[in-house]
Amino acid sequence: MREIQINGTKIRPGQAVNIEIPIAKLPTHTLIDLPIFIRSSKEPGPVVLVSGGVHGDEINGIVTARRVLEELDHGLELLKGTVIIMPLVNIYGFLSNSRTFPDGRDLNRSFPGSKKGSLAGRIAYIINEEIIPNIDYGIDFHTGGRMLTNQPQIRVDFADKKAVELANAFGTHFVVNSKMIDKSFRKAAFKARKHILVFEGGESMRIDELSTDEGVAGTKRLLHYLGMISESTEKKETVILKQSDWVRARASGIFNSSVKLGDQVKKGQVLARISDPYGQVKIPVKAPSNGYIIGINNLPVINVGEALIHLGKD
Repeated sequence: MREIQINGTKIRPGQAVNIEIPIAKLPTHTLIDLPIFIRSSKEPGPVVLVSGGVHGDEINGIVTARRVLEELDHGLELLKGTVIIMPLVNIYGFLSNSRTFPDGRDLNRSFPGSKKGSLAGRIAYIINEEIIPNIDYGIDFHTGGRMLTNQPQIRVDFADKKAVELANAFGTHFVVNSKMIDKSFRKAAFKARKHILVFEGGESMRIDELSTDEGVAGTKRLLHYLGMISESTEKKETVILKQSDWVRARASGIFNSSVKLGDQVKKGQVLARISDPYGQVKIPVKAPSNGYIIGINNLPVINVGEALIHLGKD
């Protein structure tokens, strides 16, 4: 079994270790640490990262990662390998109910980071130097934006065949082709020949039980597939979505959707209507193709060009 060492701390087989890596101080001089929880079996096996809160306002992902940790600490036996859990990566964003850092930087666009860079760059550097080299695979939990709900889905670059295999093992209903973005956590890991799945579900600043339950169940299915636990849950029928596009508003007004997350729709079907505040104008929003509804904008008042409905195509 290869040795795992994080920030100078060696993790031996069978150990449960909690590490806090100092990052920086708030303007109040309160020290901010990055908590990392490592749960290791006595038997050698894969090392899997479970992370949440890369965006500080995505509470659902934080709760999902925490629930996985709680299950490992309260009865879920790890047969082999190691699970590294980082429930809250962007502590600064969490404290301010913000997606980004105080200077507006997005951690998921800051990799590989810098030891002497911005706050986002420093945390990206810690993950790039201390976490990525130790793992084989990972699941990074995210949500939609504010007033934007995502149906539970795994996003993976279909060019990464190993990640596609892992996405199928995760077993949530939708697997969406999503190209890697420069300076993202997922691309930084891929450059190191590691494979990260991105889970999307729910909306920022809200806890969505459906997405949380599905995130935990999918993590168990993946760990079971890797032979790390014996417990598993029933795998859902997987729909592979090779492409996804946003249907955008052709006019400003009051947006009223007539479809729900997960619905299968046909080309030309009316998905929603946009009206003026006085009921004089009603503009239908139609599906440009067959597909599945994987994201919906919950804002009732929208402007022309805004993204309304995320349509995945198989």
